Amino acid sequence: MNPPAQSPAAAAPAPTTRPLRGQLGTYLGLAAVLIGMVVLFSSLSEYFFTAETFITIANEVPALTVMAVGMTFVLIIAGIDLSVGSVLALSAAVTAAAILQWKLAVPAAAALGLATGLLCGAVTGAVSVAWRLPSFIVSLGMLEAVRGGAYLVTDSRTQYVGDAIAGLAAPWIGGVSSAFVLAVAIVIVGHLVLTRTVFGRHVVGIGTNEEAMRLAGIDPRPIRIAVFAVTGLLAGLGGLMQSARLEAADPNAGAGIELQVIAAVVIGGTSLMGGRGSVINTFFGVLIIAVLEAGLAQVGASEPAKRIITGAVIVAAVIIDTVRQRRAGAA
Repeated sequence: MNPPAQSPAAAAPAPTTRPLRGQLGTYLGLAAVLIGMVVLFSSLSEYFFTAETFITIANEVPALTVMAVGMTFVLIIAGIDLSVGSVLALSAAVTAAAILQWKLAVPAAAALGLATGLLCGAVTGAVSVAWRLPSFIVSLGMLEAVRGGAYLVTDSRTQYVGDAIAGLAAPWIGGVSSAFVLAVAIVIVGHLVLTRTVFGRHVVGIGTNEEAMRLAGIDPRPIRIAVFAVTGLLAGLGGLMQSARLEAADPNAGAGIELQVIAAVVIGGTSLMGGRGSVINTFFGVLIIAVLEAGLAQVGASEPAKRIITGAVIVAAVIIDTVRQRRAGAA
């Protein structure tokens, strides 16, 4: 006799959320690293531990934060998106062109920029799924193609939008911009989606065992496309945030930021192999990178030295995560 069939929701793998004690330990560990860095740089520079420094850091991280939220979901499904920096630039360029050339209202121009990011992400996901190609290769191609699109839209020149969308970067609470508040809200929403919804359960399930999801009657393809589409949308939002802060859309904007985004997610403990990750931990990773860069700048570290130190921190985070996974598997 065949066993009774399970419903897809029941058969889907449960999220790999750790026990409360394990999650708390991870949060405390990342917080300890962050506090330790603040203490170190405060001892090396008398100007570091000031309200101005922390407000500056808060106002510089919104774009990186929202993009890292999307990348967390991508890595959890065992994918990667290298095109987010180019998508940021194209979305900002389309918004600027809509305001300056097409004379659209700011809300309509911003919506067009966000739609551009959404479309770019959806194309990356759809091509990867339809032809069963590694997302690394597809997003690498999109990185070049979308960057070319940004040059075409801007005629390879920086487009100055002035204060048209500056409200997104305007000080709101204690000098902190509304963009930072929005970024924190997106972190909270991303955490709730990942840990409290069926969609989040399916995302984790795909990264853990995609074949088991298929056998449970759940098609991973639309979920994969949705994850890449949302990541593109958030990259587009990052473009608006950066344009608001700089009051300009630069076709070279976001070059190399995909490495920072991936680094923040990895430092936060999201597995490169998929199936495990936390949006809250990713936010800690963003703050660690931001504090590290600000601290190194204040102590006078040269650009080569900053790159070497940042790279070493990323490699160390991956090694620590690998050791932790091996110990968990042996337990």
